[in-house]
Amino acid sequence: MNAPTITGVRAVVTAPEGVNLVVVRIDTSEPGLYGLGCATFHQRYAAVVAALDTHVTPLLLGRDVSRIADIHRTLHFSSYWRGGPVLNSALSGVDMALWDIAGKRAGLPVHDLVGGRLRDAVPVYLHASGATIDETLDDAQALVEAGYRHVRLQTGQPGLGTYGAPGTSNAHPGAPYPDGWDVGFYLRQTPRLFAAARARLGDDVELLHDVHSRLTPKQAVTLARSLEPYGLFFLEDVIAPEHYDELPAVRAQAPVPLAVGELTVSVADAARLVTAGGVDLLRCHISAIGGFTPGLKLATLCEMHGVRTAWHAPADVSPIGAAANLALDVTSPAFGIQEGHIYPDVVHEILPGTPVIEAGYAHPSLSPGWGIDLNEKAAARYEPVVGGHERWAATVRRPDGSIEAP
Repeated sequence: MNAPTITGVRAVVTAPEGVNLVVVRIDTSEPGLYGLGCATFHQRYAAVVAALDTHVTPLLLGRDVSRIADIHRTLHFSSYWRGGPVLNSALSGVDMALWDIAGKRAGLPVHDLVGGRLRDAVPVYLHASGATIDETLDDAQALVEAGYRHVRLQTGQPGLGTYGAPGTSNAHPGAPYPDGWDVGFYLRQTPRLFAAARARLGDDVELLHDVHSRLTPKQAVTLARSLEPYGLFFLEDVIAPEHYDELPAVRAQAPVPLAVGELTVSVADAARLVTAGGVDLLRCHISAIGGFTPGLKLATLCEMHGVRTAWHAPADVSPIGAAANLALDVTSPAFGIQEGHIYPDVVHEILPGTPVIEAGYAHPSLSPGWGIDLNEKAAARYEPVVGGHERWAATVRRPDGSIEAP
């Protein structure tokens, strides 16, 4: 029996939380059979849609939906200059949609197509933040009381360039940029945050922190050593991707596990983090590396190198991307932890079947494919947003006025 062929491809962009989610729908020659994939690149959603409409779709029409690997390689090589978040996000949407179709044709969830579950549910971490250390710990305490055993902590500081927590304006009066972010204050304040966290939350809660790529390699080692007494589960993105060649040296000197990979934009770049010994946990945004297929390859590579996975999954990963993460999590021995996001009711309306997190665990869908559908009428109520991230990134500067990695 011949497999169905691709008859249509379209992207749907919706922003119910003020974050652009890009969902790809692939229709087939079999009536009622279609697949959904995540192509989310919040900051450049229009470029992804243009790549899909103009360049990718003509290569897909008429193709056999079962040829996932061949289609993936064809699209990867099709532009000659390959990689990058735009092309890979478009490729991811196609790749995930084809896996969704494969699961629906087999009547199985995607995780059963790749070996089945090693675990029944997936522990996740959520984010606790506040303007002060006490406010951050109040937020963390509420998560612990709700059953979470992994919590990421971020607290506010002077300046508008803080990440994951509020900042304050005019923090450096008289400086060229009064709203600047001060790395020295950050390096002093962060150990205080975790000392207070251990005193209040105890030793049974796993604590995490995201630097967001803002330190030099030497500063990264200094921070990691200052946090050693507090037993972090991981310290995330300590240096910018431009300096990833320094990660093995930083990791060798850091006494806490390093989680890196969110800003990799190809499977090859992500693989090099693992093979070069630069990471303890690999943390890719799987849309940016091309989807579920490369995610499977990286999970296996991590297993072979003793590295764990911690896939990126904040609000700018669609529920379909979250479901793909869960499929990797439940099937891979390399699983370490999963970032979680509590989607509001409106997202569940737009994407019925959106994964639910309860008491610190996410449960994979047992429905065929990803187990998620798309309500396009509801999605259309939330138009894309433009420029929000760019406007914030422009404020991330040092007090002397120099731009900082956001």
